[in-house]
Amino acid sequence: MSAKLIKSSLVECFGTFILVFIGALSVILATSNANINVFVPAFAHGLIVISIIYTYGHISGAHVNPAVTLALLIASKVDMVKGVLYIIAQFMGSIMAAWLIALILGSNSNMGEAVGTLTTNNLWGAVALEAILTFLLVTVIFQTAVYGKAGNLAGLVIGLSLTGLILAGGVFTGASLNPARTLGPALIGGNLDYVLPYFIGIFGGGALAGIFNSTVVKN
Repeated sequence: MSAKLIKSSLVECFGTFILVFIGALSVILATSNANINVFVPAFAHGLIVISIIYTYGHISGAHVNPAVTLALLIASKVDMVKGVLYIIAQFMGSIMAAWLIALILGSNSNMGEAVGTLTTNNLWGAVALEAILTFLLVTVIFQTAVYGKAGNLAGLVIGLSLTGLILAGGVFTGASLNPARTLGPALIGGNLDYVLPYFIGIFGGGALAGIFNSTVVKN
């Protein structure tokens, strides 16, 4: 295993840690204050993704999302070893972020899980919506960053797209669109009931986007 691969995997771990830490805190803030709504988590996630991409994109590609890494694996944009290491690192970063939130705020606190009204009332409806929103996000990533259509503005476009998708779906599902964002807070919060279905939707949406963008609308 090369030093470069180890470095990029560590960056994926840290980048995902930052995303989940900031994202979960924004949800905790929004759900603890009746005067704050979905705009806070949407812009918190979107803005921190922009920051992560421009800070670490040149090192690891700044996937910070196992569904993105899976899509790139399917499209043969990363090899299997890198893909597996990235996904492991992303999940580790997520769990560490949620653990740190629990340490700071207390283990019985709201962990900022990415859930919404459909999660409890219509779980498979939530799964379908997560799949669709993830497909759209990964498509933006392919066209702007992987295929270079947005040039240096790719990070901005991706972050703003994530903001828009969370604004649209956050109330209904939490708009996780990221298995790592789902797992860490759910695991530390002790609520894993919805995690496997969410994984099916999010990984499925990412996989379909990988197939679609590498075949139907390939560069």
